[in-house]
Amino acid sequence: MKDGRGGKWSNAALIQGYDKHADCMPHDDYVAWQRDCLTEMMRVLRPDGAIFYNHKWRVQKGLLQDRSDIVDGFPVRQIIIWHRSGGINFNKGYFLPNYEVIYLIAKPDFKLAPKANSLGCVWKINQESKNPHPAPFPVELAENCIMSVDDGVVLDPFIGSGSTALAAEKYNREWIGIDQSSEYIEMARKRIKGASG
Repeated sequence: MKDGRGGKWSNAALIQGYDKHADCMPHDDYVAWQRDCLTEMMRVLRPDGAIFYNHKWRVQKGLLQDRSDIVDGFPVRQIIIWHRSGGINFNKGYFLPNYEVIYLIAKPDFKLAPKANSLGCVWKINQESKNPHPAPFPVELAENCIMSVDDGVVLDPFIGSGSTALAAEKYNREWIGIDQSSEYIEMARKRIKGASG
């Protein structure tokens, strides 16, 4: 993404990459890294827990890479479609992308909170537009995930600007956020403090 190929418009924040990480690594390395992350999440997940794994499609050398190689072997219970606003795409080789996939990866005893199944499996939520993080997602997206689970600690291993933490605070859930970028941690702290104070 950093060099702007593959459909990103010239002013897209992700062209500069993330603060401490460039996810433009070779595909096999990327898959191995993501599988390692999911394996550790599964390890710490309680028997009735679930992972909501949101992942945008990657395009390298002009070709789509799906996520089947990452989630293969994990207990994917359902796919949720996040239908979002499309943004801007000046690449004539692609239709304007307007959805992302959320994999519901669940341990055997997982059950949705009462009435959560009424959300359906297509969530129409606009993109986050006033957030300085290069790849923010809306708090409402995290809210849907959190309110769909009865209780428990919420873990976001890529906390970024803190959207998951804001959603957890709204539902009075304990949460843990991890990020290797001190810049993003500070961004999250300010957003959380601003929302509570």
